[in-house]
Amino acid sequence: MKKIKMNKVIFSVLVMSVFVACKKKGCTDETAVNYTENAKKDDGSCEYAEVISRGIEAPSTYKFERNGASTVSFSGQKERMDMLSEMVAYMKTANTPGTALDEAKMLNMYANENTPFIAAELNASSKQLKDKTASSDPLIIGEIENWIKEIASISDSTEVAKFEGKSGNSGVVQSGDKAYLVNKLGQEPTQIIEKGLVGAVFMHQISYVYLGAEKMNLDNDIIEEGQSYTKMEHHWDEAFGYLFGTVDFPAEGTDRFWGKYANGRNDLLASNTKLMNAFIAGRFAITQLDYAARDAQISIIRMELEKVCAATAIHYLSLAKKEISDDALRNHAISEAWAFLDNLKYAYEGKLTSAQIAEHKKTIGEDFYSISAANLTSVIDDLATTYGFESIKSQL
Repeated sequence: MKKIKMNKVIFSVLVMSVFVACKKKGCTDETAVNYTENAKKDDGSCEYAEVISRGIEAPSTYKFERNGASTVSFSGQKERMDMLSEMVAYMKTANTPGTALDEAKMLNMYANENTPFIAAELNASSKQLKDKTASSDPLIIGEIENWIKEIASISDSTEVAKFEGKSGNSGVVQSGDKAYLVNKLGQEPTQIIEKGLVGAVFMHQISYVYLGAEKMNLDNDIIEEGQSYTKMEHHWDEAFGYLFGTVDFPAEGTDRFWGKYANGRNDLLASNTKLMNAFIAGRFAITQLDYAARDAQISIIRMELEKVCAATAIHYLSLAKKEISDDALRNHAISEAWAFLDNLKYAYEGKLTSAQIAEHKKTIGEDFYSISAANLTSVIDDLATTYGFESIKSQL
């Protein structure tokens, strides 16, 4: 009896083992889309998405291909740059006295609503500048919109052929063949809006968003459906697009925004080479799954972009100091310097705190008609010390 009973137990265990084993069949390949975590035996059911092919050589330019097709795409960034270009061109028409700007049109350009652009493709685009402003920060958006409202208001008060901008009175100020619409403090809204968005949209999107962990720690093994790139590759390209807007920089792309300012500082900082090489090396590292190398390039890009921003602020502060007695040229330069100084808050883990930036702006003063060369020198010297530009500050 004991032997029969023992046989029954053994038989039961065997049956259960077979049953469990059957339950543990499935796809055991972790790279498959239907990977079965508890499967112990592969049953040949694995299914695969289109997996990228590695084994490419490092390029010398920002051109990456897979199966003969380019994997580089940043059309959305180009569209936003074009939107800002058209918006700035429209605002500059008010530099001619007697030209009133339409507030609603500019707000629509900012939000891409109600077909405000001359370029039909921009009106048809789903992209806009407003929702990318400092990650939709309502405070920064409010500041931009207030400047838009102000430039519309002061443009409406100018009269044809009358250059009446002066301390305490908004209007167009003139110096030779150059003219700028300013408010009663000498601040030029066009420059503050343009350069403000260059920082709040383009710089912030590069340093914090597309090169940030949330965008970089995504899939890099599967090609996006209907595309030639992975998510990680595409996000890297979008950061690149916000910086240069073209894969052929610096042969192209030196006429506006960060491409212009990197190129302007290139002789002293080698900005073009450092930024382009870092973007190429980082993109190649992504194709090789070398994330340590990618992260090293991210650090370089963030640092070099911050340096370009700081050096450009010094450049315009120095220009304002040079033109200290010319209301038009001084106020124009200070407006640009003011915006670039403020843009340093968008540097990733930047060298200056928000409080330090505010203190520098306080030193300059909000009334651009009453600024002093000594105060400009003080801010220039502080920035040069912070960023290691002491030996080149006079050349920036």
